[in-house]
Amino acid sequence: MTNALLETEEQRDLRAAVAALGKRFGREYFTGVVADGKHTDELWAEAASLGYLGVNLPEEYGGGGGGMTELAIVLEELGAAGCPLLMLVVSPAICGTVIARFGTEAQKREWLPGLADGSRKMAFGITEPDAGSNSHRITTTARRDGEDWLLSGRKVFISGVDIADATLIVGRTEDARTGKLKPCLFIVPRDAPGFTRSPIEMELAAPEKQFELVLEDVRLPADALVGGGEGEDAGLLQLFAGLNPERIMTAAFAIGMGRHAIDRALDYARTRQVWKEPIGSHQAIAHPLAQAHIELELARLMMTKAAALYDAGDDMGAGESANMAKYAAGEACVKAVDQAVHTLGGNGLTREYGIASMITASRVARIAPVSREMVLNFVSHQTLGLPKSY
Repeated sequence: MTNALLETEEQRDLRAAVAALGKRFGREYFTGVVADGKHTDELWAEAASLGYLGVNLPEEYGGGGGGMTELAIVLEELGAAGCPLLMLVVSPAICGTVIARFGTEAQKREWLPGLADGSRKMAFGITEPDAGSNSHRITTTARRDGEDWLLSGRKVFISGVDIADATLIVGRTEDARTGKLKPCLFIVPRDAPGFTRSPIEMELAAPEKQFELVLEDVRLPADALVGGGEGEDAGLLQLFAGLNPERIMTAAFAIGMGRHAIDRALDYARTRQVWKEPIGSHQAIAHPLAQAHIELELARLMMTKAAALYDAGDDMGAGESANMAKYAAGEACVKAVDQAVHTLGGNGLTREYGIASMITASRVARIAPVSREMVLNFVSHQTLGLPKSY
């Protein structure tokens, strides 16, 4: 796969360098970490030392000065090597972007250098048990108490809270003018009194754990509100500034995984011989793999478009393309993994070949951060102009 005509020489060099790093660690490292119940600390540290984790963050705060295009390259290539870093989606892509675009100068100085060099991580808390994909039903609320904020609510399926220094929580505050609730984003330190987490047992083989969060009158200083006083009126903009990168990076995650699965299947199809020729010579094997490759490449092109629009400052255009990229990549990933397992037959379900564990993982991009049905709703309403049913 190549994007030679769509990428700068610097971006192609970044892709090659990250691919080399991923190859040094690889799938065996990743599955070993999962089996031991540990985290990908060694890979995270090396990627940080090479400047890959903060490649999208401003140079003045220790980042690489690039954009979502470069960060998506990093995650895609690590995924293609079999060792994706899911926290790249959350820490530099969502939280780093929100703080870089909307944070106060003090918040930028406090958080961006650490997010860029990997010494600090942030989690992102938006999903709630009753709200589902309806962000308007978020019940986590913040109220004033003197100069402080008191934040209360629940969140579920929040990744990496145990390894994050803080969680960027999406809550709602009351608009003094209208009395209506409006979204706001708060930086909640991991050790804040009243902020507790409980692990959610998952059938997903991943180093990053999922948590339910409970916030019981968590007292936060005024400067915990992203953007300070201006953050009370810019919460919706802040939220969407984080959600578009989340969709672009989810697409990168899915495309990388799909590429890895197809590469494993191709290695097998080129060498596995049952009759006279390798099984890859038979169209029943070759054509589905070719189709899976095509669909991954098409998804990759839409991801490239979405990242380019986002980096150019076109939030509306990026929103449409990011949703399409996430949808296409999720579908292509599931198909690629399924076909890879089927190519190997019984071996595709063995621990030795290590593909079966991706069956569950591949569905993540179909479900999170927003279901494919909600993407179809977005496209039908926003792009096609069809009326809503809800």
